[in-house]
Amino acid sequence: MNNLTKPLVEGFFDTRTSTITYVASCPDTQQAVIIDAVLDFDAASGRTFTESADKVLAYVREKDLHVAWLLETHAHADHLSGAPYMRRELEVGIAIGSHIKDVRDVFKPVFNLQNLSEEPNEFQHLWQDGESFRIGNLDCEVMHTPGHTPACLTYRIGDALFVGDTIFMPDFGSARCDFPGGDARTLYHSVQRILSQPDNYRIFVGHDYQPGGREIAFETSVAEEKARSIHFKDGADEESFVSMREARDKTLDMPKLILPAIQVNVRAGQLPEPEENGVRYLKLPLNQF
Repeated sequence: MNNLTKPLVEGFFDTRTSTITYVASCPDTQQAVIIDAVLDFDAASGRTFTESADKVLAYVREKDLHVAWLLETHAHADHLSGAPYMRRELEVGIAIGSHIKDVRDVFKPVFNLQNLSEEPNEFQHLWQDGESFRIGNLDCEVMHTPGHTPACLTYRIGDALFVGDTIFMPDFGSARCDFPGGDARTLYHSVQRILSQPDNYRIFVGHDYQPGGREIAFETSVAEEKARSIHFKDGADEESFVSMREARDKTLDMPKLILPAIQVNVRAGQLPEPEENGVRYLKLPLNQF
């Protein structure tokens, strides 16, 4: 990596879902990527809107950035992806980890998605672990960091690590692992891989839930996580972490938007095709009486 070239990073906090969308750009060339775009969704009315995405696009245009990729860290369960909308606006591809296939295989029968293709062709690229790419003068690497989901990625862009939902700010800890395909032991090893990076590398988290009512924060560092994380400080051992994580996950409610989000995000954020009346519908699986 060229240590003199660090990305400029701008974060956009979506208050409805506590999600941060990032724009990472090369200061020398104005090449950029957008990470984890949000499509606003009002569940009560079934209406989507683009307020969050438009703020990001306004920044891109103001700075005259040239977006190379729309990157997803994983198939999100708490918001609908805004990547298809941005793809139409910017004419660029959407990329996610190759293990999205595993996630689709799990949820296809859950939602009876009979029209879901065998291959995730809605994405323009599926990253492999260790794959590299460049954004202007920035050296970039893809790291497969599963545990929260089987398809989770960390993107290293220069000295910046975009970790999605794998870890959070030090005062919040780590991601839940109770979704299908999630695993606390796998997450532990993924976090160790992240924390094996140089101490001065910046970490940008996928959400901030403002514990204790503090101000929004979404940038930390490898050194700070190792020193202060409530789940990983002082070299927390694997067995203790797994025991804590599994016990905590049993107490958590499902994300409010998990049912609409998953069936949309496994196909790169594309909404279902309209039915014969011209209306698009999302499915709500019910329990059996």
